[in-house]
Amino acid sequence: TRSMERENHTQISEFILLGLSEQEEMQSLLLGLFLSLYLLSFIGNLLIVLATITGSHLHTPMYFFLANLSFVDICFTSTTVPKMLLNIHTYNKAITYQGCLAQIYFFILFIQLDVFFLSIMAYDRFVAICHPLHYMVIMNPRLCGLLLLFSWILSVLDSLLRSLLVLRLSFCTNLEIPHFFCEINQVIQLACSDNLLNIIEMYFATGVMGIIPLTGILFSYSRIAFSILRITSARGKYKAFSTCGSHLSVVSLFYGTGLGVYLSSTTIQNSRASAIASVMYTIVTPMLNPFIYSLRNKDIKQALKSLVGIVTLNK
Repeated sequence: TRSMERENHTQISEFILLGLSEQEEMQSLLLGLFLSLYLLSFIGNLLIVLATITGSHLHTPMYFFLANLSFVDICFTSTTVPKMLLNIHTYNKAITYQGCLAQIYFFILFIQLDVFFLSIMAYDRFVAICHPLHYMVIMNPRLCGLLLLFSWILSVLDSLLRSLLVLRLSFCTNLEIPHFFCEINQVIQLACSDNLLNIIEMYFATGVMGIIPLTGILFSYSRIAFSILRITSARGKYKAFSTCGSHLSVVSLFYGTGLGVYLSSTTIQNSRASAIASVMYTIVTPMLNPFIYSLRNKDIKQALKSLVGIVTLNK
């Protein structure tokens, strides 16, 4: 009967993560590839955090938020990738119900923080380029602290609300998720109880918490572009456009794949494509951030050299 078919969510012990490929010959390749990407992302972002802390000349609003972005990216990738690597290594695709809920909560928390920090950094560059004389007055420590606190509070509340809405769902016998982590879209689709409220909230939150910050980013960079066009030096124009182009490439990659996954229809036909697209904003973008945002930066290079010197002396 229908009542027997429906199980209370407290009786579910685990979900099955199907991963990016079910072909056995692909597993070793995927393990090596994603372990390399994860280590590169972890080490690169950790170096940025340490360099910003130890380099006194980097104690400015721009590098303050860059360090926070790098810290969040470490947490972001660590939410999903280690479990995926463990599943591939042990040939075990299971994840506990509690583990799945934890992944949903922390994944949404850190991806939302990523969105906020990208927006704040765009605003920071807007103030620095368009209002250079008032930069330190506008981007004062109090405002930076409030922006950081505001970002964390909103992100925690959003992730908590979405997790609690998943908690109310009941699931049937089909517990296979065609993904490498507990992606909230896929989990909601597996529910055999009414999931309309979850879908409405998901689209609403994605619109408000995703598109509004994106609008702010695009506005900031459009104003920056107009300011750059007024620069008479060709070298100055090239340098400014190069930096902004790099920033916008990360934003485009992050938003293009992220919003594509969340706003597309979640059908069986595109679920595998959705999982592959998720790799771009969950693993590739956090890995690229240290290179794009800082390793081309002379101040960061100087701080990294000083950091290496400190480590060498301590030995």
